[in-house]
Amino acid sequence: MNAKTIDKIWTGILYALSIFIVAILALLLGIIFIKGTGFWDPNFLFGSPKLGEAGGGIGPQLFNSFYLLVLALILTVPIGLGSGIYLSEYAKEGTFLNIIRLCIETMASLPSIVVGLFGLLVFVNFFKMGFTILGGALALTILNLPSLTRVCENAINDVSKKFQEASLGLGATKWQTIKNVLIPASIPQILTGVILAAGRIFGEAAALLYTAGMTTPHFKLGSSIASKANPFNIFRPAETLSIHIWKLNSEANLPDAAAIANKSAAVLILMVLIFNIAARVLGKKIYNKYAGIK
Repeated sequence: MNAKTIDKIWTGILYALSIFIVAILALLLGIIFIKGTGFWDPNFLFGSPKLGEAGGGIGPQLFNSFYLLVLALILTVPIGLGSGIYLSEYAKEGTFLNIIRLCIETMASLPSIVVGLFGLLVFVNFFKMGFTILGGALALTILNLPSLTRVCENAINDVSKKFQEASLGLGATKWQTIKNVLIPASIPQILTGVILAAGRIFGEAAALLYTAGMTTPHFKLGSSIASKANPFNIFRPAETLSIHIWKLNSEANLPDAAAIANKSAAVLILMVLIFNIAARVLGKKIYNKYAGIK
């Protein structure tokens, strides 16, 4: 066979595999959304669970998931971006830098359950924090920090050195060049990494089982910030949506536990899809803005 025939064969195989993967994803989404029909009901999305009764909602769990997401990103993004800038622009090639990168790669490959056990030992037991939102946010930071650091480092490295040299040649300092040239030019990739990390945070369960807990106090608006009834208290336990799904399927303490779990799964996967699509759309728009493409 000549080169063109071989190329057509392998191209066909690639297309077939791509279609197969897309079909599996479509089948998975279809099953989840069909089983979770009715998840868009406001009473379900914003209502509270009813202990021992059918027809409960996921309002507190949904709030906990978004609250944990915000806290984890507040901790993760500045540290990840700062680490990426250091590794890309300030760290010198050598043994020390190789050790840092090896540690980052090792941490990135840790299973989330291991990070959860670490959080249990350190945040819950050693620091006597108990099961808290803050402990869960710290565990999620440890889980996502290595991957976000590498994304930020690679994004800054991908910016053409000509831009950096031109800025320095015009008299700008190194920090001014990083702040005004490198970071804006690498924002699309960084933003994509942040939103993908957000999707992972929103759907995480294993690391939160041992740090944030599996219960949520009854919310009471207007209560003291130190009270566990205050939804914004970071030192209260918090059951997220992913943990709620696991709990429903493992304990089944509600008459319609299976139906609530299916609806919750549909909400969860819809949010993860929104995060992923948003990453692509926003990243492309920001890139076009900086590239001058209309």
